[in-house]
Amino acid sequence: MIGTAMFNRTQLDPDPFRQFQLWYQTAQSVEETYVDAMALATANALGQPSVRMVLLRGTDEAGFHFFSHYDSRKGRELEENPFAALAFYWYRSQRQVRLTGKVVQLPNESSDRYWHSRPRGSQLGAWASQQSRRVVDRKAIDERLQQAERRFADGPVPRPPDWGGYRLEPESFEFWQGQPDRLHDRFLYSLRADGGWQIDRLSP
Repeated sequence: MIGTAMFNRTQLDPDPFRQFQLWYQTAQSVEETYVDAMALATANALGQPSVRMVLLRGTDEAGFHFFSHYDSRKGRELEENPFAALAFYWYRSQRQVRLTGKVVQLPNESSDRYWHSRPRGSQLGAWASQQSRRVVDRKAIDERLQQAERRFADGPVPRPPDWGGYRLEPESFEFWQGQPDRLHDRFLYSLRADGGWQIDRLSP
């Protein structure tokens, strides 16, 4: 594990997006698997939460991208309440990053671009799955997959109209560095009204 050295304010990049990329690149060189795995927490209009693991599928100057069915549980909750939280945890690095912010749908061209990069099996699976819906048994899912295979047997698989990308646009980042005796180093970036970032150390 590398996350035992003291971590202080002078080591932070003023831009949390650049700071994230520094830690992400380190994790890519240290972690064994699933560096891009992140917990995504959403809540419905009543504030009832749900959380699941998804994969980071890209970043830009505005935020963090993931993909899903729009009518999945997460999609329905984001329609009702377009705010969410993300959490990355890299065990070997002893680091985690937490983000909160508003979530928006990516433009169709961005969703199409990612869709066409996916393996054909994953594309067919998206057509077969009515994500988060109750099903009688596994056989029903397999039958939907066979239907999709027959439907698109002679050509490319188009993106389903109910499937696409989202972008979480952060209003806060927290960078957590593990330390002995649980006296961890924590730094919070908060988005200011002028578009800049305020950085504060948090008590462990």
